[in-house]
Amino acid sequence: MVLQTFNLSKRFGNRWAVKNLNLSVEKGQIFGFLGPNGAGKSTTIRMLLNLIRPTNGSFELLSKNIKNHGQKIYSNIGALVEKPDFYLYLSAEKNLRILGSLGGEMSPDRINEVLEIVKLVDRAKDKVRNFSHGMNQRLGIAQALLSYPELIILDEPTSGLDPQGIKEIRELIVTLAQEHEITVFLSSHLLHEIEQTCTHMAIIDNGALVVQGGVEKLLRETDFYVTEVIVDQPERACDLLKIERWIKKVSIAENVIKVQIMEKERPRLTEFLVRNHFAVYSVVPRTSLEDYYLSLLKKKEAE
Repeated sequence: MVLQTFNLSKRFGNRWAVKNLNLSVEKGQIFGFLGPNGAGKSTTIRMLLNLIRPTNGSFELLSKNIKNHGQKIYSNIGALVEKPDFYLYLSAEKNLRILGSLGGEMSPDRINEVLEIVKLVDRAKDKVRNFSHGMNQRLGIAQALLSYPELIILDEPTSGLDPQGIKEIRELIVTLAQEHEITVFLSSHLLHEIEQTCTHMAIIDNGALVVQGGVEKLLRETDFYVTEVIVDQPERACDLLKIERWIKKVSIAENVIKVQIMEKERPRLTEFLVRNHFAVYSVVPRTSLEDYYLSLLKKKEAE
């Protein structure tokens, strides 16, 4: 277990920003930490990085308790919290040399290695003031990689980026996990990015855990599986499907039928359409993490 929390809680005045949070992150995972703004994600990360103290509860990093091992734990952990700050008048290489020296001697080879990983080695001599926002974020991740971390914690690393910048960060995160065997704990509200990037996830709301587990497994078990169907007579097919009790919801837009069923019911859907003499051109699952996320929050509000 690389990261684990035990009833982790933080109160500010009369408000609980995080309450009885239990997370479990195993080695090798890309773990998405999801929640709306104000859900307690950043507060949790600040506690994990020992920037603020918990009101109650505890946590372990790399299977070690912070109370027993102190700051030594953090020599094997990298982090990027919000927007990274650099000396704008210095080059990327010099910035990393200064930041790396805070933890001891930093070899030029390691600086080149991390710049290579984040695809900035060709800009190593350029002043940071000339970097785009996306390049700044990648340089921030390079700084977090200097100490050969086993775990890297990233707080909203794609915030404010354009689609190309988001794609670059997403590919970099996957590279860190797959090629460099670094466990990634990724806080984000960009649900589509989590779905494409993460192997596991946890969703919190109002400081409390809503659900956690494998992304694929959780999506397969949800009843918010939206299947898009294209047939030769979409209006007639839609009318017939609306009568079936095993189908939760049916809608149609631009001749594409959207059917809300669980994954295990999809073969039954295809069989139904063929049996009723429709020409079936496609049956495509479109369940998104956003559907799942919103359904969970609605369910929680109704309790």
